[in-house]
Amino acid sequence: MSIATINPATGKTVRTFEPYSAARVNESLDKAVTAYRQHRRTSFADRAGPMRKAAAILEAESRELGELMTVEMGKPIVAGIAEAKKCATACRYYADNAERFLADRPVDMEGGKSWVTFQPLGVVLAIMPWNFPFWQVFRFAAPSLMAGNVGILKHASNVPQCALAIEDVFRRAGFADGVFQTLLIGSDAVEEMVADSRVAAVTLTGSEGAGRSVASAAGRNLKKSVFELGGSDPFVVMPSADLDNAVSTAVTARMINNGQSCIAAKRFVIHEKIYDAFLAKFVAGVSALKVGDPMDEKTELGPQATAAIRDQLDQQVKASIAAGAKVLTGGKKLDREGYYYAPTVLADIPSNAPAASEELFGPVASVFKAKDLNDAIRIANGTTFGLGASAWTRDAAEQKQFIADIDAGMLFINGMVASDTRLPFGGVKNSGFGRELGEFGIREFVNIKSIRVMESQKEKKSATE
Repeated sequence: MSIATINPATGKTVRTFEPYSAARVNESLDKAVTAYRQHRRTSFADRAGPMRKAAAILEAESRELGELMTVEMGKPIVAGIAEAKKCATACRYYADNAERFLADRPVDMEGGKSWVTFQPLGVVLAIMPWNFPFWQVFRFAAPSLMAGNVGILKHASNVPQCALAIEDVFRRAGFADGVFQTLLIGSDAVEEMVADSRVAAVTLTGSEGAGRSVASAAGRNLKKSVFELGGSDPFVVMPSADLDNAVSTAVTARMINNGQSCIAAKRFVIHEKIYDAFLAKFVAGVSALKVGDPMDEKTELGPQATAAIRDQLDQQVKASIAAGAKVLTGGKKLDREGYYYAPTVLADIPSNAPAASEELFGPVASVFKAKDLNDAIRIANGTTFGLGASAWTRDAAEQKQFIADIDAGMLFINGMVASDTRLPFGGVKNSGFGRELGEFGIREFVNIKSIRVMESQKEKKSATE
């Protein structure tokens, strides 16, 4: 794939970039190693200052940065502005809490002093996707830099200007040269970078296929890694739920970010007692969405990020229809400039249809009917993914069973799955491993070192006298 900004609302190329040469990549890695030697010895207070400055820049320039996201990947402008501001919350959260999260932990043992200390690993390579081009990066970068690591970003090839803007934010915030760098390189350069001895660890957010490829390279080279991959999140609604609230949230949960979110609700599992009522309201809500120019603040659904993504989605929908799925609204590419796909609802989906088992990364909702609680859980767990899940019920016993039995890294009861700086983020099964965010996220890329200082014979003797 070429490295270029192609406006998905028009399909027109805005700007192209030459991939960095091998010599430039080598120079950047050397610079990162040099920067790490200094950065790891700075105090938490030294790191917190520029991290808070980065937050201030993100907030002050949220509209400009949001517009950049919209131009490169089609995110509605209101969502782009909100994304930039959300990144600021991550910067402040780790500026405020990193020292506490990574404080030495004493261990009570006889015969001396023992404790656990948390030390940075080095250069962390981040391979990031286009769908949340700022947030995905900052939720890695804020904890990693506060922990004393340095970052190398290989961003998706369709958001190069976002990638360069992020590097610029950290530079202007006052981080030393080399602490955070963007490399404009293609995916064909990733395996060699993972193998490079100057890279200590790797994190990837992306597709299951990309995760398998990079995880294989990381495994061969014994590199610590975190992978946040795809999802086919269930959204389960039981009879006791607040139906109107569940429906309105369901529309947002499926269509957020033009339907291109790993934690978007994708499979709607509805109890048979309320199935018809839910479906009627849900289809009406989806059909009423305002599709249009993502720069228009009234637009609710913009284009897909690339022509290839839209076309793959269209193929999955057509294959599902051929297998027997019923289209209740949408189900086609829109005949207009850009990469638009109609907001879609599918029902009566057979188990062999793509809409039943694959991740549909776009504005397509798959609706299923459940006989009872156990059947709902069976359907919810019926994919290879396990990222997030949403369950709607006011019954305490049902809530308890959902918590116990849903296979997911995150479960939201009576609410939409969303990432929050304070909560660990990640999945199980084919949705990846490791965690980002929260207290657990900052500990992924540190050396958890056990320290034991034995009591000398003289000290032992003095203690007994």
